[in-house]
Amino acid sequence: MASRPRQAVIARCSFCLKANTEVGTLVAGPGVFICDQCVALCSQVIAGKPASVPQIAPWEAEATLEEVLRNLAPVAGAATQVEESLAAWTTKARSLGATWAQIGDALGITRQSAWERFSGEE
Repeated sequence: MASRPRQAVIARCSFCLKANTEVGTLVAGPGVFICDQCVALCSQVIAGKPASVPQIAPWEAEATLEEVLRNLAPVAGAATQVEESLAAWTTKARSLGATWAQIGDALGITRQSAWERFSGEE
């Protein structure tokens, strides 16, 4: 029996960091991704959410030092993926003729800052 060729890792879920090769479906948004497993979990949370649940940022919730430290690597991984996606979108914009001023305007930064961050030149 022939083995299936290995699928390339294209992106990871922005929530659980599982690669597209580890999940059934990975849905892409502008610079973020969510897998079918996290969508299912979100649906369960939304369906069972009482009206009085306070909305707080995850880092504001009570947590032990171990829980906080355990979350640092996944958050850094998500940040790296977002930065790589932003660089790829910027490269795409440049290939379509965007100026550094247009890219800066879209990002809310100066033309010079956009060039310094994404041009690859030092």
